[in-house]
Amino acid sequence: MKQSIVTLDLEGVLVPEIWIAVAEKTGIAALRRTTRDEPDYDVLMKGRLKILAENNLKLSDIQEVIGTLRPLEGAKDFLDELRTITQVIILSDTFEEFAKPLMQQLGWPTLLCHKLVVENDRVVDYKIRTPEQKQKAVAALKLLNYNVLSAGDSFNDTAMLIEANVGFLFHAPENIKQQFPQFKAFEEYSELMDAFKAELKG
Repeated sequence: MKQSIVTLDLEGVLVPEIWIAVAEKTGIAALRRTTRDEPDYDVLMKGRLKILAENNLKLSDIQEVIGTLRPLEGAKDFLDELRTITQVIILSDTFEEFAKPLMQQLGWPTLLCHKLVVENDRVVDYKIRTPEQKQKAVAALKLLNYNVLSAGDSFNDTAMLIEANVGFLFHAPENIKQQFPQFKAFEEYSELMDAFKAELKG
């Protein structure tokens, strides 16, 4: 019997959407656009970098907002329980420079994400680990003979969910649920935990 492993998205699943929090703090409505709205991550990030430059927003300004964020209610308890029954890897399109304080609050789970290019506190570019890193990570885990269970909420998670042996939507907006009806959708951590446990029992 194959050993199972769970991969989870971060923002919208375990923690608030960082860019939405920055948008609310700065009043820049255009920064509310996320991977729930824009399927092309490169288009999304280039647009964000342009907005940061136009508004003279620095990395430290963003990190200050992130420092006020807390995991979603129930997220840490969910993650703690899940990690007692299986290995968990968080696959995120966030950046190391953003994630650290949130990872600390979640008890330092394993996170695979991207890096920013920063010059004099200004975000000038970004480096993705590899295109479609979530899907490729799941494919690599399957090559290691893992049974992969995944959950996410956005367009950039759907390739991961399709690649996984079993994929679930969690906290997903209606447009994603409608476009990807093949994935069961949950709103409560207890429901997602029950779904994972049922699959882990096999």
